[in-house]
Amino acid sequence: MLAFNDINPQAPTHVLVVPKRHIASLDELSQGDDEIVGEVVRRAAAIAKDRGITAGYRTVFNTNATQARRCFTSTCIF
Repeated sequence: MLAFNDINPQAPTHVLVVPKRHIASLDELSQGDDEIVGEVVRRAAAIAKDRGITAGYRTVFNTNATQARRCFTSTCIF
């Protein structure tokens, strides 16, 4: 699992949480991926807590091609 600040942040806190195993799209997930997806979400929550974000935050998974998407791997963004 990798987590890093976005180099072109669109919000005051803009962190990308990426599994080391490439998952091109959420459409490709199977039940065998439940653990890795859960870990991505838990890691995002832990980072938010470590940064003192207590007033709420938003998480996003971009899936498939969109105009805003620059990274073609499943990434949790918050």
